[in-house]
Amino acid sequence: MGRDLDLAPYGTLRKSQSADSLNSISSVSNTFGQDFTLGQVEVSMDYDAASHTLHVAVLQGKDLLEREEASFESCFMRVSLLPDEQIVGISRIQRNAYSIFFDEKFSTPLDPAALEEKSLRFSVFGIDEDERNVSTGVVELKLSVLDLPLQPFSGWLYLQDQNKVADAVGEILLSLSYLPTAERLTVVVVKAKNLIWTSDKTTADPFVKVYLLQDGRKMSKKKTAVKRDDPNPVFNEAMIFSVPAIVLQDLSLRVTVAESSGDGRGDNVGHVIIGPSASGMGTTHWNQMLATLRRPVSMWHPVRRN
Repeated sequence: MGRDLDLAPYGTLRKSQSADSLNSISSVSNTFGQDFTLGQVEVSMDYDAASHTLHVAVLQGKDLLEREEASFESCFMRVSLLPDEQIVGISRIQRNAYSIFFDEKFSTPLDPAALEEKSLRFSVFGIDEDERNVSTGVVELKLSVLDLPLQPFSGWLYLQDQNKVADAVGEILLSLSYLPTAERLTVVVVKAKNLIWTSDKTTADPFVKVYLLQDGRKMSKKKTAVKRDDPNPVFNEAMIFSVPAIVLQDLSLRVTVAESSGDGRGDNVGHVIIGPSASGMGTTHWNQMLATLRRPVSMWHPVRRN
């Protein structure tokens, strides 16, 4: 089917057979809908292995309350550990919700083993004229993908609508890396879990399609092998795209989980959008890839219904 690649940390991966390039533009002009961003927050975190303590800093926020359906004059942020919703810290109330300097630090005891199991949730709440707290955006970050004992994390996180997050039909682990000298973008489809099949099926055969988009148009498409009757499939397949550095900011990835069928078409379970025009983890992952060129960056993403 293809050549084997030795890409750490996943060991031997299967390489997609085709090697499509942006220099040969497809005539297909489908435009996919873009996720809506509900502001962004800058955070940093590190882990003190000696004291078993997680340190989290909420630095600043932008455009936190830009919503058409409601108007808020102030907001605050809550940081919690999932899955048990343990409160790590709650910020002070900020009156200017569009450009905020939080500059607040929180700490919580955390066993090293919990770094593989826990996630951090950053939730922004607006305060309306009746002094009610209304959720305006949320983003979750799995601690297992950050490698905090070895390297602190710092970056901007893009908030999502809570209703969209709840619409997930599974999760998928993806690794991204970009090699500027070779102008090569590598996408590794590692694995998925807790997939929910379409039309209330009790079983299905999943595979993953990866589309490279430029300004919403499909430029290239690759797909994994089909995994038989597995809601938690392991793929470990690398897909390589030839991408000039000059067009990186115009690109995005659409990763679609689909069910194989006899006619070869398949039903789409859900998708993930990754890139500068995405939101939530989709933008965070892309920005982390650009900030750590040549080094693979792995993150879990919720798979959303089509």
